[in-house]
Amino acid sequence: MRRPLSGLERSEMKRTYPYYGAASLMDYVDDYIFDGVYGLLGEDGTVMDDNGYPTMQYVWGKFWVNNHAHIFQGKNGYSTEMVYLILKNTIVRNAVTGAVQLKINQENLRKLSVVVPCDDNLTELNTLIDKVFLSIRENRTEIQYLTNLKDILLAELSD
Repeated sequence: MRRPLSGLERSEMKRTYPYYGAASLMDYVDDYIFDGVYGLLGEDGTVMDDNGYPTMQYVWGKFWVNNHAHIFQGKNGYSTEMVYLILKNTIVRNAVTGAVQLKINQENLRKLSVVVPCDDNLTELNTLIDKVFLSIRENRTEIQYLTNLKDILLAELSD
């Protein structure tokens, strides 16, 4: 489902929905291909930091992702937030290929050894983690709303 859009294509669109790349929010576009809470992990280009930890983003709502990021959600009792934290704390250096352009393919990603909580604690941990990430989503949404409001009000002042 991930599809890249050129800068020219994006420039001709209404700027409504976030458009994510491997490492960051790149732009806004007039359509979306995902709706919900997801984790993104850089696939090529910016895939890890200097310590070998993956380049990741936690995203929600309606958005578009280009083909430079792996996209995931939790399953089998693991919330998306739990998977995000597990991967965020896993060194991925050994899964990275490419000398000029670094890349993490899905096959190597699936071979990573990760530390996971025991099943006895999974529900309790998911509940705690989900509360923290709900606060993150609410706070970031409020910040975006206030930023947009500020921009509108400043534009009105300058007119």
